[in-house]
Amino acid sequence: MTKKIVFVDVDGTLVTDDGLVPESARTAIIKARNNGHQVYLCTGRSKPELYESIISIGFDGIIGAGGGYIEVDDEIIYHKKVANEDVVHMVDFFTEKQLDFYLESNGGLFASPNLESHLDRLVYGDVENDPIAREKKANNPHPFMESLTYGETNLYRTDVNKACFLENKAVPFEEIKKEFSGKFEVMHCTVPVFGDDSGELMVPDIHKATAIEFLLKHTGGEKKATIGIGDGMNDAEMLTYCKTGIAMGNAKEELKKLADDVTKSVDEDGLYASFLKHGLL
Repeated sequence: MTKKIVFVDVDGTLVTDDGLVPESARTAIIKARNNGHQVYLCTGRSKPELYESIISIGFDGIIGAGGGYIEVDDEIIYHKKVANEDVVHMVDFFTEKQLDFYLESNGGLFASPNLESHLDRLVYGDVENDPIAREKKANNPHPFMESLTYGETNLYRTDVNKACFLENKAVPFEEIKKEFSGKFEVMHCTVPVFGDDSGELMVPDIHKATAIEFLLKHTGGEKKATIGIGDGMNDAEMLTYCKTGIAMGNAKEELKKLADDVTKSVDEDGLYASFLKHGLL
């Protein structure tokens, strides 16, 4: 049997909206690798967002920051950072427009001044006035919230992979896209709780497919052996590039149209079902 090279998205594919990895997904990846297939994470997340609950599954490598960072067998083979002047531009614009945001780097996730209270409201509820919300934050903190660095006085960093901003209904997504035209690829965010007009600023001309192509050249892997699995529109290039593109049942409808196959949702053991159907187990 031909050994496959599998690229797995994280949010909405490997991980549920609650930030949890279904046991079936963990089992599928371990079994597939034991059967001699290669499995890589292929995510918009940067390294600090890949928590122990994810990394402990075991992978052959990581494509992170939407293609801006590639690691194979614990060796960094590619890393593209945002130009310093572009970091200044985005920080100044977000601050002026009162858009809450965070900067992603391999050294951490650095939050804007009001991000923590904004995220608290979205994730937990009214923490200041609602005891149930306070209890939820204290007893069941979301791993993403725990991974952010708050109180950073200088956000003009020189190690930024990409940036994410939360929705502010007073600032249309198209206005943000126009502001950074030619400088960044501005995409809708894949985390629903951030809002419909939330988004990500990424280095242009880099995406998951360019990273997969680079990785295959480095490892000597063949495109005809590739499988890509995802749920968001930042997975579109991956699904069309890979020999077999699989959309999750919870994927955007536009993505399902691009895919070769559609599996069950992340909450219905969709990753396991796709691995089983495509002979990885």
